[in-house]
Formats: sequence, C-alpha cells, structure tokens
Amino acid sequence: MSTAPTRVGVIGVGSMGQNHARVYAELPDVELVGVADTDADRACEIAASHGTQARSRAELLDHADAVSIAVPTAHHAALARECIEAGVDVLVEKPFVADPETGQELADLAHERGAVIQVGHIERFNPAVRAVAEILDEQEIIAIDAQRLGSPRERTIADNAVMDLMIHDIDVVLSLIGEDVTTVSALGAEENRYIDAQLRFDGGVVASLTASRVTQKKIRQLSITTRECWIAVDYIDRSVAIHRHSLPEYVERKSGMHYRHEGVVERPMVDSGEPLKEELASFVDCVRERTSPLVTAEDGLRALSVARRIDRLADDRMEAEVR
Repeated sequence: MSTAPTRVGVIGVGSMGQNHARVYAELPDVELVGVADTDADRACEIAASHGTQARSRAELLDHADAVSIAVPTAHHAALARECIEAGVDVLVEKPFVADPETGQELADLAHERGAVIQVGHIERFNPAVRAVAEILDEQEIIAIDAQRLGSPRERTIADNAVMDLMIHDIDVVLSLIGEDVTTVSALGAEENRYIDAQLRFDGGVVASLTASRVTQKKIRQLSITTRECWIAVDYIDRSVAIHRHSLPEYVERKSGMHYRHEGVVERPMVDSGEPLKEELASFVDCVRERTSPLVTAEDGLRALSVARRIDRLADDRMEAEVR
C-alpha cells in the first residue's frame, strides 16, 4: 500500500457536501485536493474554509483518487459514471440513484473497472447501530419499529419523505435482518409528507417504519423485539438500552393490592464517534486497501427497491381515495 496521502474531493458542497469537505480535511493521511459545485461562489467559500481549491469537475477528477458525490439524486448516476470512467472511486450519497436499472449498470461498471462504490447510508456507521448489530448476533428478532420524524425544513429537498428520511431505516432494517422482503404495505398523509409502512420478511420478522416532515419534534428511534429482550436505540444521543426479565405482578400492601412491573435494564457502552467521520474514514480505507465497503452499491439498490415499493403503495392509496 502507498504511504502517500489519499487524495479526495467533493462534488456538491451544499448542506451535506460541506460536511464531507470538513471531515476529509480533518482525517489523517488524507488530502482534500478540491471541491466542485455548480455554484462557483459557494465552491470558493467552502474551499477557503478548508484550505483547498475550488475546481472544475474535470480538474478535480484529474487530481483525486476518490470523491464524494453530494448532489441531488437525479444527477447521481451520470456523475458516478463519469468518476468511474475517469478511474476515481466514489462515495454516492443516499439514495444511491433514481433508477434501479441505471444503478445496476453502475455497479457492473465498477466491478468491471475495479472501482470502489460506497453508498452514503450514514446510520450504518452510527455507533449505536453498530453496538446493536453486535448484540443481535445472539438474538432472534421478532419485530423492529423505526421512527424518523421532524418538522418541515427551511431548505427545499427534492426527495420525498421516503427517499430522504425513511430510506435510512430501510437500509438499517435490511442489514440487521438479512432476509428478503416478501410483503410491503404503506399509507401516506399530508401529500406523503407523513408515511407509515410495514414490511414482512421471508423468515417471519415484521418491521414498522414511520417517516414524517410534519411532526413538531425531531425523533430518531429504533426499537427491536427479540425472544429474550427489547432493545431501544436513540440515534440522536447514540444510546442503547436493553430491557430483560420483564416481570408484571400484583403485590399486596397495607393499602391493598398494587400492580408493579419490574425488569432489568442494561445500558451498554457506545462509542462517541461522529457517524460521518466513521463513514468517510471507512471509505478512504476501502480506497487504500481496495476492499469492499460496508455499504455496497448492491445494498443501496436493495434499499432503493423497497423504498420505491413503499412510495408507489402510498401514492396508490391516495389515488384510490380520490377515485
């Protein structure tokens, strides 16, 4: 392996891309060789903030070993293809692409060229999710419930609530269960700014996922029911609580019979690392070592396929109600 710094860049330095630039500038043995954006003033501003240069896309690809693509989803496929054909490895923000067929072509091209493609499902790098994945190695999952709720954002987001929010939890659930989805149902409200979906997997596990852009509180939670325990995850504070030996009973006291419910709650230690820094460091390691990333193009396509099914079902229900 080369001991020279890995040369990286960022294409698209909006709200997410600017953080990619920040983290790359902070990583050891990494050189942020430039950023590119259709807004030249924005590119110059972010470049100056992190001691690098604003470059044209062609110039950036001439200087970089790898880049993050953090632009609207509609442009992911064309930019990723351009990078791969230029011999540059890519991390593509989620959703991977807009069209699964095009995504498969990209995955095939990357395999043919020996390129690394990582999809930016950042929650896989959340220390709480990683801790839960280890806990579940010895557990039989019965059901998973995920909530990703929040109030409307000031900035315009092209992707809907499924593609922008729920797809995070779809990817996490698919990775934790590791089975094919056999049944999908979904309902939407407020023009699909609120979506509730249910999944059944071929082994019988069920999952319920809710995403909202209209809820007046930010919630990012995951709960898992297993044969032996109930696990609660808070993505925001990166905490995990494991509830075991739940025992409901009636207890006689002087004032009469009283109901109580006792159990044991374990709170495992969870690393405090920033998920984005963990994600980009992992990507750089894959670029250096020529290994497969934790979140592959195929993983991105699986999450996209389920998300598209949910989106269509929610739209179909709305059309049926109108008719």
